[in-house]
Amino acid sequence: MGLVKRKLKSAMIYVKTFIKWIIIAGLTGLIGGLIGSLFSISVACANTWSREISWLIYLLPIGGVLIVTLYKACRLQNDPGTNCVIESIRSKNFVPGAMSPLIFISTFITHLLGGSAGREGAALQLGGSLGSQVGRLLRLDEKDMHLAILCGMSGLFSSLFCTPIAAAFFALEVISVGVTYYSALVPCLMSSITSYFIAMCMGVQPFRFNMAQLAPGLNIISILQVVALSAACAVVSIVFCVAMRRSSVLMKGFFKNEYIRIIVGAVGIIILTLMVGTRDYNGAGSNIISDALSGHARPGAFLFKILFTAVTISSGFKGGEIVPTLFIGSTFGCVLGGLLGMDPAFGAAVGLISLFCGVINCPITSIILSVEIFGAEGFVLFAIASSVSYMLSGYYGLYSSQKILYSKLKAEFININAK
Repeated sequence: MGLVKRKLKSAMIYVKTFIKWIIIAGLTGLIGGLIGSLFSISVACANTWSREISWLIYLLPIGGVLIVTLYKACRLQNDPGTNCVIESIRSKNFVPGAMSPLIFISTFITHLLGGSAGREGAALQLGGSLGSQVGRLLRLDEKDMHLAILCGMSGLFSSLFCTPIAAAFFALEVISVGVTYYSALVPCLMSSITSYFIAMCMGVQPFRFNMAQLAPGLNIISILQVVALSAACAVVSIVFCVAMRRSSVLMKGFFKNEYIRIIVGAVGIIILTLMVGTRDYNGAGSNIISDALSGHARPGAFLFKILFTAVTISSGFKGGEIVPTLFIGSTFGCVLGGLLGMDPAFGAAVGLISLFCGVINCPITSIILSVEIFGAEGFVLFAIASSVSYMLSGYYGLYSSQKILYSKLKAEFININAK
């Protein structure tokens, strides 16, 4: 009888924990879905207005000054961005509550006035801040607070891209490469799925492309083509990560004052835009990604996007690097895939997934993302692409706070920060 009671008592702990996290994650996903959907719609409008009103780009220096002023007013002028959210999972540090409105407004300004940036960096910061605030409101302990932050990250990522499974696994994988936080699986899934449905109800357009007719059959030729393309994407991912890091160091080294730095960066973007004679590299560039996935891309587009994004982010504008990563990967894959004998559109899809994996070091997330965006056709080839890119991209990554705990070359513990 005593054994039965002990088993029942143990079972009730699991049930209570399950119910607790269904409620907390559901609440976080609900709020995150509303905020994320509003943010996604706002950024989409900002990009549309930026393309339609050509003179807005000349206001970029003023927008930069406003961003710096807002962060200084909230005493976040040394804001580490997404790294702050990642670091909070492994420490007792809290994500500042002021981060949410600041990153929302500053990312909108960046996109409206023609800066080259993404939106997921803002989403992760919004989500991390949201999860932290929910955790404080419910007076969660330190360990549960970490799970709440992961829930917030999953929910916001899901509402932006409408990829709920990839969003959940992204939060589980991105913190510590080699260790997956499976204790957060149910909470993150609940949050991301709730947020996904909210986004659908609010009219957010899902990021989907049908590759059913374009994916080649699984054979030696197609495998070799994908391996070659994903290996090249791994090299490009290293170039992108190094460019982002070095440009930040150089900008801070040459221009100590935040106002001067962001004005110089804004002027640089204006000059670059006038030099190339197109707005293709300003904003998120979602239309260029769509063109590449339809089989059309300029040969040097990926290099220009690297340059524009490095200048924008390193000078102090806000946003993220993942959408630029998708731009770089899809345009590079479209061009090189065609040269390798692949369908250019499928090459763009492989390049998109490969580069995404190379810069965030999350192979499972990348494989799942390929299915949610492109469907199950070509699943094995996307899995090969993610694996090759993950291994050959080395210990480089977009987030310096990301810990790589296990070697990519052998079964050993290394514990280093992404380069």
